Amino acid sequence: MKHANPTPRAVSPTTPPISIRVPCLREHKHALGAEPAVFMRARTWQSVKRVSLWSVCLAILTMAATADAAIATFENLTLLPQSYWNGSDNSGGFASGGASFKNNYYRADQYEWWDGFAYSNRTDTQMQGMDAQYNAITGRGQGKSATYGIAYVGWQQPPTMKLGTAQVLQGLYVTNDNFTYYAMRDGTLLSDKFGGSTGDNADWFKLSVKGKDVAGNVTGTVDFYLADFRFIDNSQDYIVDTWRFVDLTSLGEVKTLEFTLTSSDTLPDVGMNTPAYFCLDTVVPEPATALLLGLGTLLAVRRRG
Repeated sequence: MKHANPTPRAVSPTTPPISIRVPCLREHKHALGAEPAVFMRARTWQSVKRVSLWSVCLAILTMAATADAAIATFENLTLLPQSYWNGSDNSGGFASGGASFKNNYYRADQYEWWDGFAYSNRTDTQMQGMDAQYNAITGRGQGKSATYGIAYVGWQQPPTMKLGTAQVLQGLYVTNDNFTYYAMRDGTLLSDKFGGSTGDNADWFKLSVKGKDVAGNVTGTVDFYLADFRFIDNSQDYIVDTWRFVDLTSLGEVKTLEFTLTSSDTLPDVGMNTPAYFCLDTVVPEPATALLLGLGTLLAVRRRG
């Protein structure tokens, strides 16, 4: 049965501009000849230092206030063209910006498997099946960037992202990978075609993001539908094939994020039939948090001065 009012699709927020007030620098005039030349030079040097200090601090605050000051973009990760990293070096994970991403990799004889996080720069949007698990359906990263993250929800633990500093996150971008997208669109030997043969089946594929604070306490959970066929009007049914923003501000200050996937195509004794993958990119800090980090830097610089 389809429902008349399923959960609405997320809409990318717009970040309001942040106004930064910087105290005016006032000149202190002295009578000519009132002080020895050495003191005049010292005061002149102090004035230069003040101007330079405020110029640096203004630049820091301006950068901190910009909405695109992302915590993680994956662009620092090096790959050969049209390739991916899945943990085969047994490093256990990787870092991008101010976040680290856990990876579990296993090998037995000629077989390999992994879970947690990987990353890729593949661009083929037509590839299907298991070989397409490293392809974002968008063909590029968010904002047409080269590299993006891939998550696979395995058996041991959910994919986990850990922040270097606990803070409020504005959100991150997600989309489907090729393997999951085509499995939902067309069906496979193991998974159902979403909507069924008539399009009337109320199928869904949901990403849940759980926030935890420094002590490991859960701060909240945000749900986002990567596919939703619960609409009465079948023309509104969708499978995400673009980068979509997920607002995470309701989680409050977090140290870690845990990601899980659930689907309507699930059997009690077997588990979820829908391939348990999604892609992510561009983790964005909440602007006020970025501003506070900038202020902290300002104070540190001022103490040293």
